[in-house]
Amino acid sequence: MPIPPELLTFARRLRKEQTDAENLLWQLLRGRRFCGFKFRRQYPIAGYILDFYCHDAALAVELDGGGHNEDEQRLYDEERTKILAAANIRVIRFWNHDVLNSWEAVLEELYAQLNAPPHPACDLKFPLP
Repeated sequence: MPIPPELLTFARRLRKEQTDAENLLWQLLRGRRFCGFKFRRQYPIAGYILDFYCHDAALAVELDGGGHNEDEQRLYDEERTKILAAANIRVIRFWNHDVLNSWEAVLEELYAQLNAPPHPACDLKFPLP
């Protein structure tokens, strides 16, 4: 299914206007720098734009600022996560200040998530022994 042009335009704008936290994490992830995993930034999928996405691990990485503490935004994030989970995409969230102040801990958690076994709801592409 093609991506709506307005979503692509918005994703391009977000890439140009990234936050300090997004910029730092992108410098750590880009070009397969992190354990050989390929990440895309501001990646449109399922009608949303993911901050970072690793297709091979079906993992979305979202960076949240203070606005994500608001009830309305929290409910939106929960619904979004459910929709992505239905598409077999796991979502991991980090606070911007954690990326900026504790990036090593963020990368440790990201490493653990990238090497976690698939979620039981995911469709397996191969038969089990």
